[in-house]
This record gives sequence, C-alpha cells and structure tokens, in this order.
Amino acid sequence: MRRLAVSLVVLVLGAPFQTPAEAHGCKPVRVQGAEYSETTCLRDLTTLGGRTNPADYAGLTHAALPQPEPVRGTQVDGYFPDTSHTNANNGWNHDAQFVLRLPDKWNGGLVVAGSPGVRAQYANDRAISDAVLAKGYAYAATDKGNTGAEFYRDGVNPGDAMVEWNRRMTELTRAARAATTQYYKRKPREVVAAGISNGGYLVRWQLENHPELYTRGVDLEGTLWTAKGPNLFTFLPPAIRGYEQQNPAMITAAGFDSRSSFLWDYHYAVYWKLTQRIYAAELDPTYTGTEGDYDYTTRSQAQNAVRRIALTGNIQRPLTTIHGTYDSLLPITQDSDVYAAMVRKAGQGRLHRYQRVEAGNHVDGLVDAYPDRLTPLVPLLRRAISKS
Repeated sequence: MRRLAVSLVVLVLGAPFQTPAEAHGCKPVRVQGAEYSETTCLRDLTTLGGRTNPADYAGLTHAALPQPEPVRGTQVDGYFPDTSHTNANNGWNHDAQFVLRLPDKWNGGLVVAGSPGVRAQYANDRAISDAVLAKGYAYAATDKGNTGAEFYRDGVNPGDAMVEWNRRMTELTRAARAATTQYYKRKPREVVAAGISNGGYLVRWQLENHPELYTRGVDLEGTLWTAKGPNLFTFLPPAIRGYEQQNPAMITAAGFDSRSSFLWDYHYAVYWKLTQRIYAAELDPTYTGTEGDYDYTTRSQAQNAVRRIALTGNIQRPLTTIHGTYDSLLPITQDSDVYAAMVRKAGQGRLHRYQRVEAGNHVDGLVDAYPDRLTPLVPLLRRAISKS
C-alpha cells in the first residue's frame, strides 16, 4: 500500500467490581481478527509500571496531572492484518497495532480510543488510559493503521490512509467488545469512544456511522473535516501567510483568537506548515505549491477526497465535546463551534454537550511553559469519560 490493592467493594452504577478467577494465570485473551497478539499479566497496567512507549504520549499532558495508582490486570498487545510498516512499536514494524488492558477490578465499562495526530497506539496512555483504568474501565486503543509524518504513503488513492483510520477504530471496537465479554464472562454495560484531536474526529465519525457499537462518546478538540469547509485547508494557509507577512490580522481573520498570539511562534514552527504539508500530501497529492499559497476552493481533488472522510453532525449517541478557546492548531471558531452547529442542524442537539474552555490550547504540552495563561484540558476530558 502507498500509502492498587483495595479492601472495599466499590459500586459503580450499581455493579460491583469483579475479579476474574484466572486473572493471574495469563491465559491468552483472544482478539478476533488479530493477526498476532501477546497476553501479559501485569502488577501495574498504568504508565508507571505497564507496557507502553512514553514517546507516543510525550507532550500531550502537563506535569501537574496526577500520577496513577497501580492497577493490576491483563494486557494484550498485537496487530491486525495490514501491509504497511510505519509503526515500529514492540519491534514489530507493523501497522494496525492495538493495545487492550483488562483490569482485575472491572466496573463493567470499556473505553476505546484512537491515537491523536499521527501517533501510535500508546499515545493516549497518560491522558486517558491511566485515568479510566483507575476507575475500573477496560481500555483499548489503535494506531489507526498508519503513523508518522509520512502516513500519507499508506494507500493508493487520495484519502485512503485517513479512511483506514475510521475502519481501524471500528475493527478494534468490535474486537475489544468481544474480548472483554470473553474475559469477564459478561458484556460491557457501556462502551465509550474517546479521543483527542484526530482521535476526537474518530469519535465523531463513529457516533455518526457506527452508533450500534457505543453508548456514548467524548471528544477533545476533535478535528473537523467538511467538504465545503471549514477544515484545516481553509484556515491554516491564511494563518501561515499572515505569520510570514507579519500580519496578525490575517491570523485572527483565519479564526485564531488574538489572545493566543503568544502561542503562534511555536505553532508556526512546529505545527502549521508541517500539518498543511502532510495532509495535502494525503488528500491532494498533485499540489506542488507552498503551504501558505494553498487555495482549497480551487482544489477539486482535495474536495473529493475530503468528502470520503467528512463529518455530518448526525450523531446517534450522546457526545461530549471539549475545546479550548486558545486552540492554536484547530481554532475553536472553525472547528467545534461549527460542529456543534452541524449537530443542531441535523436535529441531534439533545445528544450533544459542548464545553468551551477559556484559555485552553490544543493539547496540554505548553501548560507547563505558561501555567498562568493556559487552562489544562485533559482533567476535563478524564471527568467527562468517567462522568465524575
């Protein structure tokens, strides 16, 4: 292709935590459809003692985020059949990798996540997995089928790699539901789709297209793709031009909050041009101009490709969306404000809880540099997932 131990019995929604009889026997857990998997029984499934890759989640959270307590359980790592090789985790050099974590003390819930950005399957371990495991949820995550700054090489036609993202989320959710049922001897009482940025996009898409797999979803600053715009092709190029021409008015006109200007140097250097370049390579591979000169209105190939991954707002399950007003990659006025309106237009406003967070940026990596100017978002994400 081209492209802790506790002595109490804790009740959660009326269901007691349960300990499977063979939890420490390391009996293999079958993951339907997986080409390969490894089952490991661990004294700690969290990032402090578990099987993970810190490089996957670096920069996504802030230092003051509480450290996890140990959670004993079983972890399954593996991959589904795929022909691309962008993910080197576990020494497998194989895409479509996944992780499934099954705590001994289970509250009956399952959280499924897709990776943010172009990161791999452990990217949500600090932000989501640690927190939900502590609450007793089982947890599963996918690498979306391709990773890295050259993810666009996976596939044949424009948009193929991103279409695969949605398919891999669906594939893992089905497999994780079955594996969880097999392991605990009963079906999950709820299945929550959760994600950040591109992982948040997956949440939206799944609730629109595969609501039968989930009871609800939580997205943090999910990426918005619409064929007519807005999408990152409509606001990143003018922001890039405005920065390069030292014209802040152009950046605010593109949708960025003027009060977030202290973040623009960093985002121009790290995010704006690279993001524009690699998504153009995926969705509009014949474009040969510069990032700032890109004009989406004239690029029919890109518009056709975006239609393949576009969102409609027609969610069929409850969704919580959280987005920061200082987001300097996906400006809130061009993303979640618009998606909330789309949900209302589709007649599904009753299903949508939208939380606009003053001074929240895109991910929490810069909170430590600006502790008096930025509001961390991951604690809000965690509370929304666990409803606490």
